[in-house]
Amino acid sequence: MRAVITVIGHDRVGIIATVSNILAEAQINILDISQTIMQDMFTMIMLVNIEKCTKPFDTIAKELDKLGESLSLSIRIQHEDVFNSMHRI
Repeated sequence: MRAVITVIGHDRVGIIATVSNILAEAQINILDISQTIMQDMFTMIMLVNIEKCTKPFDTIAKELDKLGESLSLSIRIQHEDVFNSMHRI
């Protein structure tokens, strides 16, 4: 079971570390990560394995959303199949 996490917002120190800590606490493994800075905008997409996650999916989603609010970022997690369906042409 995999999920896609997207993070968008103004760049600052520690974004990847903070998101990664929440994932590690829930036993979510990062499979792939891509991030870039466009001028002062930070963008990141992570593909994660949620098979061994110790928390319900909606709890992780709420924690990431709360973190995003505190850092003025948009942080979203979606099951991989939902993400693929939404972005299919």
